[in-house]
Amino acid sequence: MFNLTKSGLRKNTINRRGVELVQRLARSTVASYDNAEHQYIQISKIPTLHFQASLPRLPIPKLEDTCRRYIDAQKPLLDDKKLQNTSSCVSKFLANEGQSLQKQLLHNNAENSHTSYISELWFDMYLRDRKPLPINYNPFLVFVPESDPKYDTQLVKATNLVVSSMRFFKSLRDNILEPEVFHLNPKKSNTNLFRNVTRLIPPSFSYYGAYLFKAYPLDMSQYKNLFNTTRIPQLEKDRTFHDSSAKHLVVMRRGHFYAFDVLSANGTIRSPKEIAACLKTILEDDRPPNKHPVGILTTSERDQWAQTRSHLLETGNQEILKKIDSAVFALILDDEDVGAVKNNLIRTYLHADGTNRWFDKSFSLIISKDGYGGINFEHSWGDGVAILRFFQDVKADISKKPQFHPNEVDELSKENANIERLEFSIDAKSESIIKQEIAKYKEWTDRLCVDHIIYEEFGKRQCKKLGVSPDAVMQLAFQLALYTLEGKLVPTYESCSTAAFKHGRTEAIRPCTLATKAICAAMIRNNNELSKSELKKMIYDCSKAHNALTKEAVMGQGFDRHLFALRKISEKLNNNEPAIFHDSAYHAINYNILSTSTLSSPDVLAGGFGPVVLDGYGIGYMIQEKRLGAVVTTYEGSRNASKYVQTLEHAFKSIHDVLHT
Repeated sequence: MFNLTKSGLRKNTINRRGVELVQRLARSTVASYDNAEHQYIQISKIPTLHFQASLPRLPIPKLEDTCRRYIDAQKPLLDDKKLQNTSSCVSKFLANEGQSLQKQLLHNNAENSHTSYISELWFDMYLRDRKPLPINYNPFLVFVPESDPKYDTQLVKATNLVVSSMRFFKSLRDNILEPEVFHLNPKKSNTNLFRNVTRLIPPSFSYYGAYLFKAYPLDMSQYKNLFNTTRIPQLEKDRTFHDSSAKHLVVMRRGHFYAFDVLSANGTIRSPKEIAACLKTILEDDRPPNKHPVGILTTSERDQWAQTRSHLLETGNQEILKKIDSAVFALILDDEDVGAVKNNLIRTYLHADGTNRWFDKSFSLIISKDGYGGINFEHSWGDGVAILRFFQDVKADISKKPQFHPNEVDELSKENANIERLEFSIDAKSESIIKQEIAKYKEWTDRLCVDHIIYEEFGKRQCKKLGVSPDAVMQLAFQLALYTLEGKLVPTYESCSTAAFKHGRTEAIRPCTLATKAICAAMIRNNNELSKSELKKMIYDCSKAHNALTKEAVMGQGFDRHLFALRKISEKLNNNEPAIFHDSAYHAINYNILSTSTLSSPDVLAGGFGPVVLDGYGIGYMIQEKRLGAVVTTYEGSRNASKYVQTLEHAFKSIHDVLHT
């Protein structure tokens, strides 16, 4: 039974030493990964929230200024008679009810100095809306592919995206993620001197130290809800759920749910190979698509979903729902190639068929079978500034410092894959609802038209050389395309961040101006009535007007959020609604036919969202150094995305032609 010969002893000793060596190597491998270099995406000299306490508060505009800006925005949209009526309503408001509502708003703001006047109202607006989340609210962004195609295989891409996301998460949680700062002159302020000086200034004054460098710290209060966060459906008003203690991911594939820990018990990120082994096991699970894909329920109208969720809870699904809600984020592994068919990539990341999605999560990382990666994110918890920062940091990390490499795939061991399959208990009632929602969602998404344009002739660099705002050029093109198709201008919304202020959210830029109207009319009807140099001057006037509106909005000096807050106060006080708010022109300007937003970055391959009204356009656009691009969505039977895209290309060419005179 025992080998006690000298050779046997020697052999046992060698075996024992071999085991010890393997154990030592294993420990050293873990130890080498369990260090700051691997655990953190950034180690900032300045604490992440160092500037938060001293951020300036979002200003409440003067009532007179808001009324003037509102009338200016209505001028290109109304005929003389309607404009006269609207002006009369505004004058009465300014002289009467507006004064008391403004006084109440100022009082409320003074009583809540820890936040902004719009924050609670804006959260409430999102969470009360009963429309389904996909298309209506959840935007998407897709990463530019990696330079080495080997890193774009599904398993390698998914692993690196998970690891880099967790590195971002850890830096944020441990307060060492670089603070978000807008550098007016990066060469002077994005420096070690700036960091060394401002980190020594007490947080209550630190903003002013940054200001001396002409650097402007941005609000980071939304960042905590990037992770471990889910929007929970409830009747009348949803709620935001956050559980910072959870250490697991939820993974979806073929409508099935899986979970595994991405953090160890002591809070360190598990090794890339362990994470990859878990994902490999999920990708090799050969179960057919789930017959009862519960994820489709997150595409429902919110009250309907709230009722169905209550039923799921009553039928023994408390633990699985808690697991999904508390997950760090959702990882979606799709079984389809998306790059081959035109616009298929856009549809996949915007809506898909709903069976392999959970639209309520703060964000989902989605990786297609052919290795495209992207994000679909729920909008109530935060805005584009936070999600774009995460997106860009993760993209830089997977490109410059990938933690998992293609040659390591064959080294993966299933023994490391500790996966939990999450199985819903589905009764006949839930099964019936799921079938209904699949059919309803298909009917809805089939009515959605999607198209895109990439215009290579000019971009940001050339616009700046020509002395025009690239954003103004984009917005003018949107107006000109619609004017070409319909011979009129329509209410238009451009989202603008107010993150320069504590708990700022967004303000609206109203890019349809009198200057826009003049140049659109001139370019459409022009039969050599105006020279190209005269048209060029009109484009410059349009750009100047747009720049002024943008500056006002960035500084919290738009009119939309202010009037929204005053209206909410009036409703709360149960006063008779002021004439300004039941004027048809007020409802019309808030029925945005053109809804536009940009998250421009060289890391973004595509991004967009759905129309905000049934007969409108959703336009997600990007402005890059040498090209312009847009993703356009509409609904069948109202307006046509493809026809608009064709006309938009012509608009770009026409503007480009005039500017090059």
